[in-house]
Amino acid sequence: MLNKRMSLIALGILSATTAHANDQAESKGFVEDSHLNIGVRNAYISRDYKNHQQDKAEWGQGFIGKFESGFTQGTVGVGVDVIGQYAIRLDGGKGRSGAGGIDFFKQGDSGSAANDLAKGGAAVKFRVSNTVLKYGEQMPAVPVLQYDNTRLLSETYTGTSIVSKEIAGLQLDAGHFTKESRKSAEGTDSGGLKSINYIGGSYKFTESLSAALYASDMEDVLKKQYVNVNYVLALPEKQSLTFDFNGYKTKLDRSFALQNQGDADARDNKIWSLGATWAFGPHSLTLAHQRSTGDTGYLYGGYRNAGGIGDGGSTVLLANSYWSDFNGKDERSWQAGYGLDFSAFGVPGLTYNIAYVRGTNIDDGSGRGDGTEREIFNQFKYVVQSGAAKDLSLRARASWLRVSNNASNYNVGGNEIRLFADYPINVF
Repeated sequence: MLNKRMSLIALGILSATTAHANDQAESKGFVEDSHLNIGVRNAYISRDYKNHQQDKAEWGQGFIGKFESGFTQGTVGVGVDVIGQYAIRLDGGKGRSGAGGIDFFKQGDSGSAANDLAKGGAAVKFRVSNTVLKYGEQMPAVPVLQYDNTRLLSETYTGTSIVSKEIAGLQLDAGHFTKESRKSAEGTDSGGLKSINYIGGSYKFTESLSAALYASDMEDVLKKQYVNVNYVLALPEKQSLTFDFNGYKTKLDRSFALQNQGDADARDNKIWSLGATWAFGPHSLTLAHQRSTGDTGYLYGGYRNAGGIGDGGSTVLLANSYWSDFNGKDERSWQAGYGLDFSAFGVPGLTYNIAYVRGTNIDDGSGRGDGTEREIFNQFKYVVQSGAAKDLSLRARASWLRVSNNASNYNVGGNEIRLFADYPINVF
């Protein structure tokens, strides 16, 4: 069914009147437009839990190489993309590894994490005008299937995708994927995914207003819809006020609801967030509200063969997502945040962000009343501006999360530290 939909979408796209330049007509060739980039990442995450659970920490060195060819010339351009990933464990062996929220190196049957891991894959791609059809290993980045690149290595998926930009300001997406590669394990099918289909698009109405609408169907698990509206109001003296609305609607399959929730009728969730950010000079102030309703909390990410969903570890485009996602059943949360750009004080490339989020009204299924949680998040980030280390990014992040006893079935509190050093190498 999805393949038929994708074919109809592609036909409609190609027959549409284009409103900007034809990318394929401007192709320079398979070799001439090729690029090879290597991302070098040193990452450390530690979690000090507050419920007598064993503390977890992992440290590793990772490399992610991406080769993207250009397209051959002609009406139909052909190209290939290749992804290679390798990681070395520096710390986090037996006992300290195994936290699902860190997941640098998957534990083996002995309980010990792997010393290293290597994996890779390729995709073939075809371009007609401004529409690209791709089959193979990919890193899909749409709101209902968002691969996770927030740890040491990245998740990848194997399948087919269509991305079209035939009309100025409009992007249309469709995809069908049947394999997921876990970020902490080797192989292209280590996540246990059956299949996921998605369709949707985004449109930029004006320089200030944009919107997006997407839907997905994960086999035997759930159906999900997403909506976004973003509006930027320009103010005098180089100030701006940005409003950002994000919402997900999820319906679980009955069998999965029974397995995951213990109740075949606990199937529905709606979650949305509305954030407002006032930017003035080097400062920014953010206020946001997020609300979850329905029979269950918002579910996303994880791996099917580990009891998770499988739609990508970053499929949570909500305002109040830090260490906690504030996505419990019936949860309501507020955020107050502040950001500072130190370039105004003679230190270009240095930024600082801090946020306080408080969630209430959590139903963790224990029947013990309304649960609460609160988090203080803060992060320093520095990007080298020039010299041999240009574009080197250093991040130091800390979160303090506290969860009430009557929400302990939903979340676990503690102190978290993340230290990341990312160095992008553009080979050609």
